Amino acid sequence: MPSLGRIVKIIINKAVKAVLAVLERMSRRLVNKLVLLFTTIIILVVGSLTFISYQMLQKESVANSIASTSNNLLLVNQNMEDYLKGMEQLSLPQIRYDEITYAIMHESEDYASKMYLEDYLRGLYYSRNDLDAIYLYVVGEQKYYSITQENYNITVRTGSAPAITGLPWYNKAMNSPFNRSYQSFVQQGSDPGYPVDTEHSFMAYHRVLRSIVSREPQAVLSFYFDSSVRDEILKDIPFNEGQHLLFLSPDNEPFYTDDLSLYKRMDASGLPDKLTSDLNGRLTWSEEEQKYLVVYNIGEQEGWKLVKPIPYTQIYEAATTTRNISFSIGLLFLLLAVILVTYFSNAITKPLKKLSYQMNRFSVGDFDAEAEVRGRDEIAYLSRHFNQMVKRTNDLINERYKMKLVEKNAILKALEAEINPHFLYNALQAISTKALKHERFDIADMVDSLALTLRYCISGKDVVQASEELKHIGHYMALQKARFGSRLQVTYEWEDPLLALEIPKLSIQTLVENAIKHALEKVSSTITIDISAKLTESHAVISVRDNGPGFAPERLEEVRSSFINEWEDRENENGSIGLVNLNTRLKLLYGDAAELVIRTDSTGTEMEMLLPRGGVNYV
Repeated sequence: MPSLGRIVKIIINKAVKAVLAVLERMSRRLVNKLVLLFTTIIILVVGSLTFISYQMLQKESVANSIASTSNNLLLVNQNMEDYLKGMEQLSLPQIRYDEITYAIMHESEDYASKMYLEDYLRGLYYSRNDLDAIYLYVVGEQKYYSITQENYNITVRTGSAPAITGLPWYNKAMNSPFNRSYQSFVQQGSDPGYPVDTEHSFMAYHRVLRSIVSREPQAVLSFYFDSSVRDEILKDIPFNEGQHLLFLSPDNEPFYTDDLSLYKRMDASGLPDKLTSDLNGRLTWSEEEQKYLVVYNIGEQEGWKLVKPIPYTQIYEAATTTRNISFSIGLLFLLLAVILVTYFSNAITKPLKKLSYQMNRFSVGDFDAEAEVRGRDEIAYLSRHFNQMVKRTNDLINERYKMKLVEKNAILKALEAEINPHFLYNALQAISTKALKHERFDIADMVDSLALTLRYCISGKDVVQASEELKHIGHYMALQKARFGSRLQVTYEWEDPLLALEIPKLSIQTLVENAIKHALEKVSSTITIDISAKLTESHAVISVRDNGPGFAPERLEEVRSSFINEWEDRENENGSIGLVNLNTRLKLLYGDAAELVIRTDSTGTEMEMLLPRGGVNYV
């Protein structure tokens, strides 16, 4: 039985194949390709714009949250520190400090001192409405005076508390350079040391009263504050569900938190220690799948921290809503665009479909096919040229039929005049051997040159290296010198790198033959034929020059005109068929960039082959 993973893999493979098959069928039609193309473009544009705007809105939302929350926390934290400053002022006897310390030192033996202390505590208690209790611990006697909300109309109570000196808040106050300590009741386990109900108190402020002379601690004055003023101050910080608020002491002890478990998780991750002024009042904190922007303010007076963790999901809520709306609008536009694209694509491809139908008729041999031409766009251009192609094809078919008849006659004539070139070559070799036996070396050389010329001419190559052509010219000139003697002079000016140049076979011979026919045969004086080659920026130039009488102007014009005549008219050329054929071969092999140039004057004739430096492009 196949495993679940194998089944899933099979299902995925089948789904991929099905999608590919659908795409393949869709791509068979041009209209489907156009619809798919424009739909993809629209999706990319809408998706990109939505993504970019979403990213920008996210950044803007974070920046706005940081700015507004930072300003809010700054103002509220200043109020909280002012509130704590008020506790300090309340705990210090500004004017009667000597009287207070004296009463503390003599309260056990002097009834007036005892009553003075009770009246002092009542005055403090009645001075504020956010006090749950006040305790005065006399260090020397290890007893305390207290006044609470339950007995503020009753005589101040006293009690013994020898264990006070071992409590953390007591030792902290004693060791503090400011003679004070703050005690939080947010977390359980904070022992006040007094029989006070801390359920309604959010913090205690402890002040050590010392002797001015000896600086020895005389008493500890403890205030237990309810949360009324604190709540009044903190209510200026708005936060929605999911957001949190913490008020931490300079040593990161929580004095307020709406979610104690969150503080414990933050403390476990070491986050409170990272809240420093170096981070510009913000950082990012992640726990499991939730990510928070933690905005905080550190008080300038004593360093109390007001911390507000905000989930990024809430910050991005507006951006997410905008993104969803954009996607919805984009989907509507996409549907509308698909309808419009489908309509216009069909309108565009309909003429192409008609043209394709006519092309199909033409491909199966119906040469009467004709496409309808409408407008002046590219499709009309294609249709017009298709019709021209059909017309030209019909003309070519008719011409081809005529050419077949001419070709048959030419083949018959060729068969009548056929001579086996190999038989002729072997016969020449036999003649050369016999001439050598009779020591007719001049005849042997002529026969060898003719045999080599014949072999070169019947070789199957149409393009040869210049070195091969020049070697052939040497044999050819040997035969011509046997005919004309010293009247024929030949010079060569050929650069060695150009010996490897590929040129049409018998091309230089055609130019040399023309020089012999129109120069050497026309006069009785000595004729010099200069054969040279050079390179220009765009061409390799092969030149054959003679110092003969030159062409007559009208004859030169006839030859140049013959270069541009149609092929079927060239059989009527008189005396220049070799040059015409050479010019045609150059065009076929090298393209229109190749050229055969003829220049003539009273000092002679120069014929140049201009071969593009790119080489042969058709063989």
